[in-house]
Amino acid sequence: MAGHPTSPGPDDLGSAPPDHTTRAPGVTVSDTSAVHPPGGGPPLPAAASRLVHEHGVNAPRPRRVLALLADGRWWSADDLVQATGVAYTLVSSLLKELGEAGELVTGDEGRRGRVRLVRPDDYAGAASDALADPVAHLLPRYARALAELASAVEEGPASDLDLDHVTATAETALRRALFLATRFDLHDRVLLCVGDHDLTSIALTLVCPGARAEVVDIDERVLAHIDAVAARLDLGVRTHTADLRLGLPSTVRGVADVVFTDPPYTADGVELFVRRGVEGMADPRRGRVLVAYGASETTPKLAATTQSRLARMDLLFEAVWPDFNRYHGAESIGAASDLYVLRPLARTLPPPSGDAARVYSQGVNAKEARGGLDAERARAVLDRVREDLGGEGGGDGGSAAVAGAEPTLVGEWPAEVSESGRVRLSTWMDAPAPGGRCAVLNLTGGWERLAARAALASATDTVYALVPSSAACVRDAAGQRGLRALVEPRFRVRFLRGFGADDLTAVRLTRSPLSRDDAAPADPGAADASGGMEAAVDLLLVHVQERAHGTLTATLRAGLTEVSAWRGRPVNKRTARQAVSTAPRWLSGHTLLDLPEHRFAELRGVAAALLAQV
Repeated sequence: MAGHPTSPGPDDLGSAPPDHTTRAPGVTVSDTSAVHPPGGGPPLPAAASRLVHEHGVNAPRPRRVLALLADGRWWSADDLVQATGVAYTLVSSLLKELGEAGELVTGDEGRRGRVRLVRPDDYAGAASDALADPVAHLLPRYARALAELASAVEEGPASDLDLDHVTATAETALRRALFLATRFDLHDRVLLCVGDHDLTSIALTLVCPGARAEVVDIDERVLAHIDAVAARLDLGVRTHTADLRLGLPSTVRGVADVVFTDPPYTADGVELFVRRGVEGMADPRRGRVLVAYGASETTPKLAATTQSRLARMDLLFEAVWPDFNRYHGAESIGAASDLYVLRPLARTLPPPSGDAARVYSQGVNAKEARGGLDAERARAVLDRVREDLGGEGGGDGGSAAVAGAEPTLVGEWPAEVSESGRVRLSTWMDAPAPGGRCAVLNLTGGWERLAARAALASATDTVYALVPSSAACVRDAAGQRGLRALVEPRFRVRFLRGFGADDLTAVRLTRSPLSRDDAAPADPGAADASGGMEAAVDLLLVHVQERAHGTLTATLRAGLTEVSAWRGRPVNKRTARQAVSTAPRWLSGHTLLDLPEHRFAELRGVAAALLAQV
């Protein structure tokens, strides 16, 4: 304390120090610590001093803004937020008050929306010491990794606001990886990324080649981008598609040593993503969950609510690093978030306390969003199903066989139309379920991304997947082609607009007539012709698609033995197993339901190559 300008000297214990400062208007003697910045620099102008003093012990936050303005350049509020990590509300308020005090000049023409100080030299004392960054000293050693990450972030998909995406900076991804690699021993360990729009998996495997990363995300663009980058750089990263509201894919449950997630910044979103992370850990008590989470400093109750949720989940707050993560956007929270290091105290978590279906802060899955079916619309939909099954639908490959039968209802349905029961969507996607001859899947209310996979999960001959007409998979020709590509050749597809309501579309999927009898070659040599090979590939793909819950390696092995017998070239299980072992690495550990969408297009080539081997 001896060097502090406002502290009593060693020979003047308890007495007040002499006051040599000129008092600014409205500033009392006790305010001299606000006038004189830490370190004894020149005093700030009166208006700025008053603003800093009003923030009390949190004064370093506005000082960051003033220190940047002191360089005399033109600044916008957003630029100041990005550079300081101070929330937009505080930055804009500070600029407003400085402007009213005559301390700022506003730009015009090319500098519209920007400001600079009238007398920047008066603010030379605004800067104050900052806490040391825990990994800044390591960054220079990883310049090449940073360059790769910068390129990957630049080439990555745009943010999806319905998923609360805000892109983290490339340096943030690298700093996360360095923190993980230095705080923990991740050699021959597994990191589970619960959502990874920010490429943390790529960053870690660049920094620590001995680590492996499993990524679970619902955004197919993100998964395709991660796979492309990982393949180019030969990194140990695997990706899985999943809607985390329904659970983790079975292939990543209980496999991880450490978890990282940057979840939606709602209490329900944080709880859900952290919960899924813990479910993915091999031994939660020996691992850690790292969470990027931020809230504006003007809304501390939001952060308190989220932290209370985490505490009730029996998670120890081992550390919290303020402003560790920086973003291209999210100015409302200072374009920054904190890094939480959480330690699970038990193998299993207490029951969930939030709404797992509405976890995002905006879009169709926000808590405030409206969606789903009311009783009147649900009745209209089911009337259309019965009409379709008994009418023209009978001529489209098998629908006539189910006319008159009550369909199995899957998803959320009003009680007025589901007296005989319904199947939860989570149950439907988790394991094969008997579904009768026809199933109607209600995917309105934010579930439309699952249309193709929910249809493949069905054991029925006819499926109606009900989605909003605005859904990407039905609203235009490109979306419709994409959906067909995921479910063919097992299903024939038709899109029925205005299904029960003007804003609803039903995707009707009927089992293809393809069968071994229909595709049988005219003579023993026909199976070797191009047409016979195409039919064989289709048969193998149908075999896999009809067992969508099974692992691809298992369903391909069984399918190879069946299709080879049909071709007149029977093989045993050992031969089929050896053939499948030569398949691409990405195939292993997947079911069709968690296989990323971009891999579906490669399945036909894999099937053809396997058949050629046997």
